Amino acid sequence: MSYIKRQIENLLVGSFKNYKSITLTGARQVGKSTLITNAFPEVKKINLLDSLTLEMAKTDPALLLKSYGTPLFIDEIQKAPDIFSQIKVKLDNTTKDSQYIFSGSQKRRLMQGLTDTLVGQTSIFQLETLSMREIFNVDNLNVFLPSFDYIKNNAPLVKKYNDIYNYIFRGFYPRLYENQEISSEQYYRDYVVTYLERDVYDIIKIQDALAFRKFLVCVASRTGQLLNYQSIASEVEQDVKTIKQRMSVLEKTNIIFLLKPYTNSHLSRAIKTPKIYFKDTGLASYLTSWLTKETLELGNFSGQIFETFVINEIVKSFSNSGLNPEDYLFFYRGKDKLQEDKETKENEIDLVIDYGRKLYPIEIKKTSNPKTIMTKSFRVLDKVKDKERGMGTIACLVDNPVYLRDNLVALPIEYL
Repeated sequence: MSYIKRQIENLLVGSFKNYKSITLTGARQVGKSTLITNAFPEVKKINLLDSLTLEMAKTDPALLLKSYGTPLFIDEIQKAPDIFSQIKVKLDNTTKDSQYIFSGSQKRRLMQGLTDTLVGQTSIFQLETLSMREIFNVDNLNVFLPSFDYIKNNAPLVKKYNDIYNYIFRGFYPRLYENQEISSEQYYRDYVVTYLERDVYDIIKIQDALAFRKFLVCVASRTGQLLNYQSIASEVEQDVKTIKQRMSVLEKTNIIFLLKPYTNSHLSRAIKTPKIYFKDTGLASYLTSWLTKETLELGNFSGQIFETFVINEIVKSFSNSGLNPEDYLFFYRGKDKLQEDKETKENEIDLVIDYGRKLYPIEIKKTSNPKTIMTKSFRVLDKVKDKERGMGTIACLVDNPVYLRDNLVALPIEYL
């Protein structure tokens, strides 16, 4: 097996030199432990998934910390939240940086422990599944911002992906690329079992695993769609309160993320409902029973899963730069009228990047023949008077960048 270097690695190493601790969150099996072990080979490690270590962390955290000293990597630290107070004592009594590295797969639970005790003493990062940049070893460490300069500077770095649905179908968990012999179907079957037994049960003590799996499949089928609790509840025959609780679990364990709608005082008729996106296209494809990449590419889920792939690649470009995607990435849907519209109708923009006082609108299409009409809704952003509309983009399957207008480009997915 070969280790695939993660783009966030240098950022972690640099931060550890300047902070007393760093924290890495991310879903189960995205490669947190592997990354930290490779980036910090000299740092001692304890894993709180080990029952004996966990028991000691709960009963005598001070002794555990004293036994190992520093620098120390504590994996799955959210399983023993009381240890944070002992770590705070240690950090308060030293002026040295590079003391502790924390990781965990339950983001909100981990963040609660950090914000309660270690404010200002840890630098926090999110690790996603592999990006296409990482799989193809593309030397592009920039966030995706579709400007003239970005496109020009990245042109020499681009590598053709070819057969993109092979990657979308397989998904992006590192294990699947470190060992190409692994069947993705078997991998995801095992992943779901482990996820239900460890992560989900650890949070809500589910009584009916089959009912939760039915819910999970339903949500996977809705990736890229507006979140509708009532509709999901009706489909899986569970009450809305239960659906909200279980949706929260999917968020906490980094299985999904909710893309928020872009709102502004100048856009008075924008919806307030978020969209659901699965964080891995392979897992979503498995749960929705697409058995081959050919049937996935040709089926009615094809456009939906392509959009999910593009959104995730852009999310990864922000996370791997140490930025929180939730602060920059949105979508728009609403009935704010365009100037030429005689009647009020709904407009939609798949993704709006809000960065540097510019709004970059992005349309995502599984097509190699993009048209300007696909981007008519982009002009609704001109109503936002305190921000400039940046380059508009159609992220699609063209071979090379095609400028459809001065401020509109059809961009190959290889540039994401």
